[in-house]
Amino acid sequence: MIRFEHVSRRYPPEHFALSDVSFDVAAGELVLISGHSGAGKTTLLKLIAAMERPTGGNVLVNGQNVGTLKRKAIPYLRRNLGLVFQDQKLLADRNAFENVMLPLAIAGFPPREAASRARAALDKVGLLAREKALPVSLSGGEQQRLSIARAVVNRPSILLADEPTAHLDPQTARDVAEIFGEFHRVGVTTLIATYDHELFMPYNSRQLTLDHGRLLT
Repeated sequence: MIRFEHVSRRYPPEHFALSDVSFDVAAGELVLISGHSGAGKTTLLKLIAAMERPTGGNVLVNGQNVGTLKRKAIPYLRRNLGLVFQDQKLLADRNAFENVMLPLAIAGFPPREAASRARAALDKVGLLAREKALPVSLSGGEQQRLSIARAVVNRPSILLADEPTAHLDPQTARDVAEIFGEFHRVGVTTLIATYDHELFMPYNSRQLTLDHGRLLT
């Protein structure tokens, strides 16, 4: 499903965010990426989503070398990916329903089917009753759940999340972890960069640890 082959990512002049990283993730796995701040966790996820390109090695997703994709092919790759990053980029002038509808509208889904999918995603994360609420009126935990709903509305086969429980109170963090656990249980391949790895341990997860860009485990 996902393979890193001796992957490096260097930023000028000579800072290596990742150095000679190799691992495999099988379909349906839940993998936690742990490590100190600056260890390379976010960079690793961005390479999978072709938000950045490796300066060495190969990143393969479903057998496709995403580091060599042409720009026009990247949107097709991301149709199979759900992305939850710390900068949620929720649209402040659109309500929860409209935020979740946006990826489907871009992908050209018929309006009726798109609306049905959007409401199903909101229901999955417990926000169906808040579908008309603007992001500013939602709590931090609700905003995070909204970003998850938007990420999974297109029913991706791979879900990537960068610190999805950061800055949440303990109960909300457990609720968010449970949402990811549910997607894992139905076969979604899930990679989560997190400091809170213990939250996800009950969901049969595997852990990879980065230290200054190098993979320890």
